[in-house]
Amino acid sequence: MRSQAPVLAPLFRSEAQALLLSELLLPGEEMSMTDLAERAGLPYPTVHREVARLLDAGLLVDRRVGRTRLISGNADSPLLAPTREILLTVTGPVVLLQEALDDIDGIERAFLFGSFAARAKGEPGPPPNDIDLMVIGSPDVRAVYRVCREVSESVGRIVNPTIMSPEEAAEQTGFLEEVRAAPVIEIRGGAGAPAADAGPAEDR
Repeated sequence: MRSQAPVLAPLFRSEAQALLLSELLLPGEEMSMTDLAERAGLPYPTVHREVARLLDAGLLVDRRVGRTRLISGNADSPLLAPTREILLTVTGPVVLLQEALDDIDGIERAFLFGSFAARAKGEPGPPPNDIDLMVIGSPDVRAVYRVCREVSESVGRIVNPTIMSPEEAAEQTGFLEEVRAAPVIEIRGGAGAPAADAGPAEDR
């Protein structure tokens, strides 16, 4: 079944395509198909199919190192830079925050909520002006705010962090009840993405 096109990215043919392009083009890394499937939280067959289309389109390139097939953005493609700019706005907050917050100790859970999460999950409404981030745990507050500033500059939207201890996050307040009832996008901890299907050994 074809994936539903992401509400925030009608230019991409599927949400899967936007996710795997984000994992490849935003960090600018070279990745095996299996690693890409794991990072994007997508089944291996889906990644294999989408990568084949993008290789044919010239947006991605691949090379072999032994039995490993490595995929990366095609630096010679005129579409690479504009595609990356679109991704920074659409999926950049999730990918960049996942990568940056992973280096901060003391975070038990982090997720996006509010209008950005709602639009990404398919709820109708106006485009989000900013991004709401909830961080639960006992992290270095200055480090969290520094990451939010850096990601804000990259994606062109302000990332607003709310930092709470587990005890505070468990309280029954109007604000927290509203957050719990609305869509969220997990960044760290919480409900993980479905496990990726294992691919052929030669492509790992």
